[in-house]
Amino acid sequence: MPALLERDAHIDRLDHLLADCLGRAGRVALLDGPLGSGKSALLRAFAARAAGRGVLVVGADCSAQERDLPFGVADRIARSPAWPAGHAERLAAAADPAVLAEAAAGDAGDDPAGPPAVELLRACRDLTAALLAVAAETPVLLCVEDIGHADEASLHFLRHLVRHLPQSRVLLVLTDGGTAWPARRRVHAELLRHPHAHRLTLAPLSRAGALRLVAEGLGEEPARRRGPGLVDVAGGNPLLLHALVEEHLDRADEPEPRYGPALLNCLHRAGPGVLRVVQAQAVLGDDAPAEDVARLLGERESADAVGRIRSALSAAGLLDGEGRLRTAAARTAVLEDLAPHERTDLRLRAAQLAHEAGGPAAEVARHLVEAGRAPAPWAVAALSEAAEHALLDHRHRTAVACLRLAHKEAAEETDRAVLRHRLAQAEWQLNPSEAARHLVPLTAAVRAGHLGLAEALVLVRQLLWHGRGEEALAVLDLLRARSGPAGPAAPAAPAETGALRDAETWLAYTHPGLARGRRLPALPADLRHAVAPDVDPQLRAAGALAGALARGRAGEAVERARQVLHDAHLHGRTIWAEEAALLALRVLLQAGRADTAALWSQRLLTAATRREAPTATARYAAAHAESALRLGELAEAAESSRAALTHLSPAAWGIAVGLPLGTLVTAESRMGEHRSAAKHLSHAVGETMFQSLYGLHYLFARGDHYLATRHGHAALADFLSCGELLRTWGLDGAGVVPWRTHAADAWLRLDNRDRAWRLIHEQLSRADADLPHTRGPALRLLAAAGPPGRRGPLLTEAVDLTEAAGDRYEQVRVLTDLSRVHQAAGNKRRARLLLRQALHVATMCAMHPLAQELLSVSADLGESGPATDGAPDPGGVGALTESERRVASLAVLGYTNREIAGRLYVTASTVEQHLTRVYRKLGVRRRKDLPADLWANLRKTG
Repeated sequence: MPALLERDAHIDRLDHLLADCLGRAGRVALLDGPLGSGKSALLRAFAARAAGRGVLVVGADCSAQERDLPFGVADRIARSPAWPAGHAERLAAAADPAVLAEAAAGDAGDDPAGPPAVELLRACRDLTAALLAVAAETPVLLCVEDIGHADEASLHFLRHLVRHLPQSRVLLVLTDGGTAWPARRRVHAELLRHPHAHRLTLAPLSRAGALRLVAEGLGEEPARRRGPGLVDVAGGNPLLLHALVEEHLDRADEPEPRYGPALLNCLHRAGPGVLRVVQAQAVLGDDAPAEDVARLLGERESADAVGRIRSALSAAGLLDGEGRLRTAAARTAVLEDLAPHERTDLRLRAAQLAHEAGGPAAEVARHLVEAGRAPAPWAVAALSEAAEHALLDHRHRTAVACLRLAHKEAAEETDRAVLRHRLAQAEWQLNPSEAARHLVPLTAAVRAGHLGLAEALVLVRQLLWHGRGEEALAVLDLLRARSGPAGPAAPAAPAETGALRDAETWLAYTHPGLARGRRLPALPADLRHAVAPDVDPQLRAAGALAGALARGRAGEAVERARQVLHDAHLHGRTIWAEEAALLALRVLLQAGRADTAALWSQRLLTAATRREAPTATARYAAAHAESALRLGELAEAAESSRAALTHLSPAAWGIAVGLPLGTLVTAESRMGEHRSAAKHLSHAVGETMFQSLYGLHYLFARGDHYLATRHGHAALADFLSCGELLRTWGLDGAGVVPWRTHAADAWLRLDNRDRAWRLIHEQLSRADADLPHTRGPALRLLAAAGPPGRRGPLLTEAVDLTEAAGDRYEQVRVLTDLSRVHQAAGNKRRARLLLRQALHVATMCAMHPLAQELLSVSADLGESGPATDGAPDPGGVGALTESERRVASLAVLGYTNREIAGRLYVTASTVEQHLTRVYRKLGVRRRKDLPADLWANLRKTG
């Protein structure tokens, strides 16, 4: 790797000065420039050239640590091993410690800018004379680095030497840093005031030069890939760029670790206070004004000095053009160079200064968190306020850090309890397992009266999540005792009683096994405006929606559910807002609005992902998976369920794991991935899960899996257990899961039509029997259990119902059964059409077992083609326009008008108009009579 780039002019200039020196015209040259600009490298390269020309090279460097050592630099020059043996003794004698000590003592107290004492002058004269005597025989290159750190006595010697250079063969080359300290400016002026003195200033490398350095160090190909990034980080500073190139050669995947030490090397060599200024800036932030940095450093630096240091560091490329550290590695390096207690003290002082200046709580809290201490009441208050703002902005990790420290430092027990409650809420949004450690102390705080009703109800929710139902009920019992009677006959309740009533309603629906037979409070007459004053509106919404669901009145709560979902973004940081949104999605599902639920769950999922809230993200992913399952989108349901179990581990899900696990098991079973589904069912779940709807969902999904794998008796047992649980809980009328239709399906597979028939009729006599998503499957099973003559009409109605519900899974099953009915009746053309529709939907939705079954049936029907059953061919397909043909082809495959509009990017009205013209041209009255050939046409054109 080349040592020098873009320094040819400087070498030429030094060569000229050396030539003058060889001609007995001594010279002095000062090499200055920004930190790390390559002054030492240039001096070493020139010294090697001079030595090659027979010049005696003697060097010494100055150190800030030895600035108070009198004649330290002069002594190193005198005692250099480079001096010829015949002159070394004279130089050593001139630098005798006793003589130098006497001279330095004589100089003590003198004004450094004034005339030196006699003793000091004599010592400088003797050493200069000895050095010039050597030069009389052999030309001398005397190199002194970093003269800004030289002791004052040695500077007197150098000034004396400079005055005697013109008739000598000595070239004195000095280097100094780029920070314009006043003392340095004075030294430079004194050394450069002579006509034989010259100044050579080095600049950082140009971008082209820096890229060339990288290319010569790494090779052309790696330099093309990594060069621009390395150059941007180094800022044209040769020292830093060399360090990055070397690091890349050692560890090409991570070049920044060596950058930090290289930066520190520059800063340590820069002079007093430079590193301290950069450290203070790293603490305050890159945008901190110079005045604030100076205040943080106390009396050490002025704002003007801070500005000068920043300018010098920017010129060196150590800071960017706006005076900021270039990388996080740089910031880390300068802060880690502080001792731990220094770093803590600096952070605490920064926090106090920000507090005294009325700075934002977030700024104060940032310093306190970094310090790990909050030693005053104002500090705890700032942390609490900052956490509140962070939660509003969905910065949960920041809130957790603030609340942890505030809780640790708070003095009052009540304050500590409230802070712990808020901390548990923030941690729960990140990882419920981590928040579980607070449950015992929070329960004790509720018993001690340190937490109010609102906090206690959140605690109940978290206890239930972790399967600690008995503890949750104990807290509820305590709250009931404190609040007084809260039954449906109670008079107008105060806010606390109303909040407790809402929580009890939510509990009775979501964890009915723990409700212990408590009666549901009466629903308000108008679900749209059921918000009592002084009650958390999100808890009130959760209670109202849960009450509607528990009573099987989801249809009446749809408008309220939509409003809750519409306003969800306004209340995203409260646990009851999340519960209300999830219950609103449940209302839509129960009301047969699975497509709407899917849209809203996707919106909520996207928002939760954007605000980096793993728990909310996982829960909304699980809700979206269930909506997709209801629509027959099996692959999407499986993917969303897996995502839900990735955002939160199964352990972190608590008893709620039954929801994503159940959806995943059902989706995989219907996709034919039975081994994977069985593996998920082997996950250990606690018994307390089966006291909640999560357990019911899991039990129902397990029955589905058994049904798909032909374990009819096991499936029947699970479906009947679901029914028994719902009856015990008093929720059999809520339509939570269609256990009767699934149990009837199991009875049919066990060849018991009578029991299946009774269960189906029970289902069809229920209050929700007219909803398409429940009536369609029931009619399909009724057709299977009843006489063959009634199957056609029942299945025809079921097709319309499953299409209206958007349930593609049931749609495929109904189409398959209806195809068999037409096949048995000899109507092969119609059978083929229905079979193709079913096969297309089954393939599109990854229903692999059903697709395989349909393929086997298609073999019995022969190849697709024109009708052969004697039915009149409607003809006229060739008369259709391209747009009409595409609309009709999608209609043949079972797409709804809205779905066709979405796929073709037209309005639903346009689809209806196209279909009307298609029916007229083909001589049919409805989409079920469309010719099967249109499906093949779609394959050719699309």
